[in-house]
Amino acid sequence: METSTDVKRLREAFRAAGQEQVFRFWDGLNAEERAQLAAEAAEVDLDEVAHLVKTLVLKTPVAMDDFSGLAPAPVIALPEHGGNEAEWAEAKLAGEEALRAGKVAAFTVAGGQGTRLGFAGPKGLYPATPVKEKSLFQVFAEKLRSAERRYGCRLPWLIMTSHLNHEETEAFFRKNRYFGLDAEQVRFFRQGRMPAVDFEGRILLAGRASIALSPDGHGGSLRALKVSGSLDWLESLGIEVISYFQVDNPLVQCIDPEFIGFHLRSGSEMSSKMIPKAYPDEKVGNFCLHHGKLVVIEYSDLPKALEQRTEPDGSLSFRAGSIAIHLLSTRFVRSIGGGKPGLVLPFHRANKKVETVDDAGKPLVPADPNGIKFELFVFDALPFAQNPIVVETAREREFSPIKNKEGVDSAESSRRDQVRLFARWLRLAGVDVRSDAAGEPTLQIEVSPLFATSESEFLERWQGLETKPAVTDPFYLE
Repeated sequence: METSTDVKRLREAFRAAGQEQVFRFWDGLNAEERAQLAAEAAEVDLDEVAHLVKTLVLKTPVAMDDFSGLAPAPVIALPEHGGNEAEWAEAKLAGEEALRAGKVAAFTVAGGQGTRLGFAGPKGLYPATPVKEKSLFQVFAEKLRSAERRYGCRLPWLIMTSHLNHEETEAFFRKNRYFGLDAEQVRFFRQGRMPAVDFEGRILLAGRASIALSPDGHGGSLRALKVSGSLDWLESLGIEVISYFQVDNPLVQCIDPEFIGFHLRSGSEMSSKMIPKAYPDEKVGNFCLHHGKLVVIEYSDLPKALEQRTEPDGSLSFRAGSIAIHLLSTRFVRSIGGGKPGLVLPFHRANKKVETVDDAGKPLVPADPNGIKFELFVFDALPFAQNPIVVETAREREFSPIKNKEGVDSAESSRRDQVRLFARWLRLAGVDVRSDAAGEPTLQIEVSPLFATSESEFLERWQGLETKPAVTDPFYLE
């Protein structure tokens, strides 16, 4: 805060809102601590907090109970699953045209830490690839460089960090010279934060001089795009389409001309990718129609009867799994919360263990949930979008996230999936890849995105090599 008058005004606002407990240790704080607490308090939208306390804390939120209006979402199927090959070809041409015209930007949500992976640092720094152990950020940077080379364009890249990892992320890019990209085309900005409250709606302190603030969820990315000025920047560059993806999936097609083409040809304001669920209760969201509106129903909310429902051919009725890959029009992002009636994303309540302090200012580490955090989900924007579409992608080609230290969706499983994909490319090119009895590759293989980012591109470039490299263990191709 700038002056003592500003601080006085801020404290009065908190007192009037019934949140004066935030400043209860003020008299015992030094100047630096007071500055920190005042700065954090200035982040808090007291009117928004009051509304959330009224609707989500003092009143128990009601889960969707009108499942009578729920139906499977329509999906644009892959050609190998019955999709129209001509339409896919036309979509690719439309997407390539938009790329060459400089209308597309990439957007990575990267606010998380690698704590669950046993990794000390931002998750984007995690070594993800099977041979070179490139970081997730390097993988994405190389995919963008590959698209720029292929389409003769410049791709702005937005990276949303958190207050926890912002400086370390920026320093990592500087140290690595932006992985061959121009520094001016990469823009970092912080995710918004929301205060945690107790079960009576009082804002909790994390320490005597700090509020218990936490990221406002991946849906907060849409607010942060505007607040940070990043959306203004994109619009000044003539960007019309934002390619949204999260930091934990090294297989993601950061720039997919077919997806972009379908998005543009349908006049969609927000488009999403799906994979067919592997089994009924797979822990992914479900794309559905609810009274005609496209929505995502969390796996924990979909009734068991609908989860298990099958079609005459035995396939799941509700099979379209959400994998957090979207396209958004810049115009649509501008409209979120921008005055159009009803166009405000809803917050969700999550009961959590929140480290706080007691009345003496001593740390409290709760054994059970003691507070409530508020989060926004990006897929909640879908019902507001004009002509939203869902496009199928193949799990083996585009989805193998790194979320856990071991087991499902772990670094080990993701590296194995990467090796399988690269081995498939080589086999299609006529290379004999050493495998075990089950057909699994028995050597480590990595193909840099700088060589190819898709099967068709790999085959084209491999056939163009005058001298084919020997495939030894380990094998790396760039």
